[in-house]
Amino acid sequence: MASSMRSLFSDHGRYVESFRRFLSHSTEHQCMQEFMDKKLPGIIARIGDTKSEIKILSIGGGAGEIDLQIVSKVQAQYPRVCINNEVVEPSAEQIAKYKELVAKTSNLENVKFAWHNETSSEYQRRMLEKKEVQKWDFIHMIQMLYYVKDIPATLKFFHSLLGTNAKILIIVVSGSSGWDKLWKKYRSRLPQDDLCLYVTSDDITQMLDNLGLKYECYDLLSTLDISDCFTDGNETADLLWDFLTETCNFNATAPPDLKAELVKDLQEPEFSTKKEGKVLFNNNLSFIVIGA
Repeated sequence: MASSMRSLFSDHGRYVESFRRFLSHSTEHQCMQEFMDKKLPGIIARIGDTKSEIKILSIGGGAGEIDLQIVSKVQAQYPRVCINNEVVEPSAEQIAKYKELVAKTSNLENVKFAWHNETSSEYQRRMLEKKEVQKWDFIHMIQMLYYVKDIPATLKFFHSLLGTNAKILIIVVSGSSGWDKLWKKYRSRLPQDDLCLYVTSDDITQMLDNLGLKYECYDLLSTLDISDCFTDGNETADLLWDFLTETCNFNATAPPDLKAELVKDLQEPEFSTKKEGKVLFNNNLSFIVIGA
């Protein structure tokens, strides 16, 4: 590995930029929206039974787009019940965007929001020190378990916070996705970073089995349009390469042989499909629901 290659997580601004480009070129949020519309109402059908308040805990809530979809589904299910929505998010920038989104969103009169600028591990430590366990009706962890050092301990802790009829929703990349193949084949040749783990739904369900926790897993199709990656000299290609490889300025710093291999592989059927002249990387997502 060339010594000039460094992890994308060493440059927060670059990471945020590449992540936003990923979102604009993928069906990630549309895929989540489909799940919220079709599956979530059945999952949350009983979380608020006989309760005067529904408590939702968002771990890694980001800028809040998906969080507010979840809140709206809970409101639809329990129109007259107060909702307490607490958010654990380590990025102050994302919290600011979340607050802006709440300020311009209507129909949130019965929702109380609180934000905690910390990681899930910091939140866990703080709660354990307080020695008073707050129970929750719905906890969600959307695309964040990659950034947790001890995933089994995290799953066990948050499961212990579930109240009656409560649920945890985890969203991660599917074991059937192109990410799984990409990480397995190339991780040893890309910058190693202890901030991010290469995990898919296969790893998470194995951990849940080991913990003896009951769950259901749903896979939904999602794609990332990586067509620009095969055209030199455009900003979108640079940012998507960074996101795919979790490498800062991959195009400028990667050894030519590594780049050539990836260019070839990413167009192969195990990674992507070709449709109407576009190369669509397999970004399939898994939605894992754990009961109390």
